[in-house]
Amino acid sequence: MENVIIIGGGPAGLSSAIYLARAGLSPLVFAGSPPGGQLTLTSEVENFPGYDSILGGDLIDKMRKQAEKFGAKIIDQNITKTILSISKKEVFTDKKNYTTKSLIIATGAKALWLDVPGEKELQGKGVSACATCDGFFFRDKIVAVVGGGDTAMEEALTLTKFAKKVYIIHRRDSFRASKIMQERVFTNKKIEVIWNTVVEEVIGNLKVEAIKFKSQNSKVKSESQKLEVDGVFVAIGHKPDTKIFDEQIELDEKGYVITTARLAMEMVKSRVKSQKSKVTIKNEKLEKIVDKFDFDYQMLTSVPGIFAAGDCVDYIYRQAATAAGMGVAAALEVERWLEEK
Repeated sequence: MENVIIIGGGPAGLSSAIYLARAGLSPLVFAGSPPGGQLTLTSEVENFPGYDSILGGDLIDKMRKQAEKFGAKIIDQNITKTILSISKKEVFTDKKNYTTKSLIIATGAKALWLDVPGEKELQGKGVSACATCDGFFFRDKIVAVVGGGDTAMEEALTLTKFAKKVYIIHRRDSFRASKIMQERVFTNKKIEVIWNTVVEEVIGNLKVEAIKFKSQNSKVKSESQKLEVDGVFVAIGHKPDTKIFDEQIELDEKGYVITTARLAMEMVKSRVKSQKSKVTIKNEKLEKIVDKFDFDYQMLTSVPGIFAAGDCVDYIYRQAATAAGMGVAAALEVERWLEEK
């Protein structure tokens, strides 16, 4: 019987491990295979506190070594199944099953990609899914954002702080983003929208040099065209890695883990009649699930003793630093929960 098991080897999971190991709880971390999460896909990180510049993989490696130094046990295997309830918390790998008193879910989320030639090969070399993370590297450059939702609008607006020109490429003739975000995009002189268009290929050798795209307007027959850009930002959504927890803990409509803090915020927003307070969990569901949560713990899920942190919870910021902070908070709450319960 473990004191605590952590599922996830990214910034949230490893930050939890460091704190719990220092508290003498010997956490068992399943870091996945391959380990490290989304941060390992980032070539250079310049916005993690304490580092002017560090490779994503090196940052993860330093956090792993720090956790192990204090007594954390790290296994580079994937969890394939879980049994999560008030009375039983059990996780399974292909080789073995483990039981625990408490659990931290830090499985992260994956960016949805276009799945076109050149995209995967040039990730970290001009292809990105995070303008906040990588926009700085494109100062005075030309970039393209692919997508039509609020995320794409936010990415484009962020990039205008650095790039001299931002193209938004959208496969339809209208955005699905909120009106206020669309207005900000349409009034920004640095942004140009290319409608009814799909990206067919990302072109480049050592870095992004151009994209190949084609109009999908049925009224216009067109050949593939080439647009020279220095970067491509894919903003078509994220998918949290939470499928194995479905029907065991409460998830929202997109699969993000609902914690007490998230539930409380959604409940407040549902009672505030304002366009700025967008409710992401339906009111009917809020009323049905509220009794499952213990509001003395912000990072707790709907099952006592099971906590969550990082990008599998956070659909807003999705930053390594915020994930690390959530991991610390979850660890402190696990320590308190074990003492009290």
